[in-house]
Formats: sequence, C-alpha cells, structure tokens
Amino acid sequence: MAVTYNNLYLDIRQQLRCFGVEAATLEARELVCFGTNKSREELQRDGGLYASPELERQVRSLVDRRLAGEPVAYLIGEWEFYGLPLDISRDVLIPRPDTEVLAEEAIRYCKTLGECRVLDLCAGSGCVGLAVGAQVPQAKVVLGEISDAALKICRQNIRRNGLSGRVVPLRMDALDKPDKTLGEFQCIVSNPPYIPRGDIDGLDGSVRDYEPRLALDGGEDGLDFYRAVAEKWRDCLITGGRLYFEVGIGQADQVLRIMRSQGFGDIQIVKDTHEIPRVVFGTLCGEI
Repeated sequence: MAVTYNNLYLDIRQQLRCFGVEAATLEARELVCFGTNKSREELQRDGGLYASPELERQVRSLVDRRLAGEPVAYLIGEWEFYGLPLDISRDVLIPRPDTEVLAEEAIRYCKTLGECRVLDLCAGSGCVGLAVGAQVPQAKVVLGEISDAALKICRQNIRRNGLSGRVVPLRMDALDKPDKTLGEFQCIVSNPPYIPRGDIDGLDGSVRDYEPRLALDGGEDGLDFYRAVAEKWRDCLITGGRLYFEVGIGQADQVLRIMRSQGFGDIQIVKDTHEIPRVVFGTLCGEI
C-alpha cells in the first residue's frame, strides 16, 4: 500500500521510540530526508504526497541498519553541531550536545580577546574549532589531528562552512611535544580520548562497534591525554592564556589536579545540561 511522506516519517518515529531511541523525532526526520533526498523544508512541504515504493524501501533499509545499532550520523554522513552542518564519517566521533558546552565556554572567552589564535587539539571532525571560528570572526583557528582520515573530514568541513580563510587543519600528535614553529596561542581547546582502555568493550554497541577507537582510548586510566597536553603543550600558550578540556564522568577533579600541577590557576569546572561536570579550564600562570 502506498504511503505518504508524513505517514512514513510517523511510522519510523514510532519504530524508533519502541526501540528506545531517545531522539526518535530527530532521527526519523533525518533518515526520511536522506533516504528520499529531500531537505527538511521539502519533506514538510510534500508530507501529503505519496512516496514511491523504491524510496520507501531505501528509507526502511536505513531504519533496519539504525535498529541494528549503526548511528544515524554515519548512515547519512553528516550531523549538526552548534548550528554548523558537518560532514561525518566513521573516522571521527559524532559531535554530541554535551560538547557544545566546551565550544560555548571557549567562544565566550575568545570573544573577549579581539584578534587571537586558537588551537583545537584532537579536533576529530573539527566541530569545536569550527564553532569558535564561526562565532569569533577575529580568531585564527588551527585544527590539530593525528589521523589523516580525520584531517580530510576537517578540510571538508572548513570548506562547507566557508571558513577557509581563518581555519586550517594540521597533523599533530597531542601526546608529543609540539614543534616550536607552531607558534603561540591565546586559547587551546581539546576534547581528547578519555575512555579508560578497559572500559571500551563495555560501551554501548553504537559507540564501541562504530566510532573510532583511536578517538576513545585515553589509556589505562583515561587520563593520558590530559597529562600530556597540560605538560607538553603549555609552552604553546601565552602566559595568561587558557586551556579548555572536555572531561568524562568522574574525571573533573583529577583533571583539575593535573592542570594545577602544571602551573594553571583560576581553574573552573562547568557542568553540562545534565548537571554532569563536563568542562575544566584554567589560566596559564607562568613557570611551574
């Protein structure tokens, strides 16, 4: 029996809800739009029209993959972060709403600086650095990533959001001391791998089986990158500059102590929308 686009969307939303998908409304819309090659506006406009059997099969095939655990962002190849459309592949983590807290805090600070240089270290898709670049016109942003595949996504997202003049991607390893030619920054922001290695196999299948392990594995205790960045990358910050970290559940106090031991002061912890400590930032005071 033929089905309208609107009824197809409603049916899929109900399927996802029954499966326990929290964002069923959003995911159903994205799957129908992608499967039928319609924009959100076109889907709303054509809601009363009938979808062809071929288009319906395409959409339901996507839904089957979603119900098998594959994240929607990887199915459709894109996601939105801080109002920016981003290309996404399985070479990068899917941007999450909690990470918008990190972007918001860095943006708030950078807006007070005027012209500034910002480094997004462990950039992944580039989502945080791109948000800073989009919201702070006087900022020059470097997206630092070790993965060549992730850097390809960064380049695509820079072009997609018209930021080629002010945002550049560079290959760098956050665990190594930076080259002095990189210069100094007023702000370093980082959402590093922070899952303890032994916990990865216990993660939800949509994360464990699809998202890149390189972007998850934070070492035995999940703190390897915090220690390395706070110690080795502090020389890239001007005195009085700030370092911003996203942290995992239960890590905020440990990261605060790591930063304090490396000469950072005025350290603050910011909670996400679920009241979980999510961002730790501090100001570089000078020599340890």
